Amino acid sequence: MSHSDDEIDKSSAPLIEHLIELRRRLIWALLAFFVAFLGCFHFGKQLFNLLVIPYQWAVGWAGFDPAKAQLIYTAPQEFFFTQVKIAMFGGLVIAFPVIASQVYKFVAPGLYRNERMAFLPFLIASPILFLMGGALVYFFFTPMVMWFFLAMQQQGVAGEVQISLLPKVSEYLSLIMTLIFAFGLVFQLPVVATLLARVGLVGYEGMKSKRKYAIVIAFVVAAVITPPDPVSQIGLALPTILLYEISIWMARLVERKREATKTQASPSELSS
Repeated sequence: MSHSDDEIDKSSAPLIEHLIELRRRLIWALLAFFVAFLGCFHFGKQLFNLLVIPYQWAVGWAGFDPAKAQLIYTAPQEFFFTQVKIAMFGGLVIAFPVIASQVYKFVAPGLYRNERMAFLPFLIASPILFLMGGALVYFFFTPMVMWFFLAMQQQGVAGEVQISLLPKVSEYLSLIMTLIFAFGLVFQLPVVATLLARVGLVGYEGMKSKRKYAIVIAFVVAAVITPPDPVSQIGLALPTILLYEISIWMARLVERKREATKTQASPSELSS
């Protein structure tokens, strides 16, 4: 065997080890999702009833009896597939800590100790911020959006035709899942901005100067992601703008910390 063949064998061995490690992490992540999926599917109806509570609040706000809140499905298989979607959604949320930990364990050996310590807080903050965005949707924006739509009903008095809102189970689930994902992703903005600031891709002055563009983009994205009503669009755009301001502040803190580190390092370099 030649010298070049030896080098190829040595370089391929670490690659195979990395692939084996990647397969192991993927198996654990998929197993966690599958177990969580089965558990959520078993309690699919209970979970859907839990997601319907904001709609019942909206019915009460609109002046109707919340106990008479009604959802329908028009296809025989619709509610079944709705429960499958709920199970996938709930399974992903429940299994996310395991999935994130497996990703971290795969990446961590290639990082320095200070890099691992710097990355760990963001790994913890990300799901917390996502849950905060989901809670905002559940307790405030979904009831507000559904109240907006319920207020458009006609009672059929004074010669008017009665027009009632009867949401489909699949459409209601799609609405609340879209809002939760949209708000959850928007709430990741401070985490993403801080990480980009740490690697030097964005800076305090740059983000501050682009504030007016960020405001326009926030309203455009809110108009595309959310349902076509002003309540949900403004409700997503305003937190996005607030989170962008927080991101500017976080970028400033990162730059100040970097400057302080350089200042402390300079005297030691001079003395050496």
